Amino acid sequence: MLPPRRDVGASPKARRQPRAAVQRSEELAMQELRLLALSLVAGTTLMAIEEARPQSTEPSMTRTPPAQSHPYVGIWVTNDGHIRHQLLPDGRYDESRGSRKSAYRGRYEVRGKHIDYWDDTGFTADGEFVDENTLHHGGMVFRRAP
Repeated sequence: MLPPRRDVGASPKARRQPRAAVQRSEELAMQELRLLALSLVAGTTLMAIEEARPQSTEPSMTRTPPAQSHPYVGIWVTNDGHIRHQLLPDGRYDESRGSRKSAYRGRYEVRGKHIDYWDDTGFTADGEFVDENTLHHGGMVFRRAP
């Protein structure tokens, strides 16, 4: 068996430099792996937290809408009477369609003459109050119910 080869003529310092460079490279690679592992763990943890969070079919029920002061509280009906919106003073609404009562529920906010709706299922819509008795919403005209 032959003895291990030695670099003839190279100083001990010269032989150590490549090993030191390799060691630094390995240290950097390990740091990168640690960072990658941390980011994967953090991402997985965030996804697990999001998945573990209770999912409600009524997201707006978890947040109490602010009480609003506006002149549009009440019942609004399409000309054919098929759709009825009840705008409640607590910022919630209840929509009936035909014989189906409470077909949609959610929260709403009025800013000036503009209204935004957030349905409990996640649907959003908006509308404009043309005057104190007329609401344009979703391509339909609603009138204030007497």
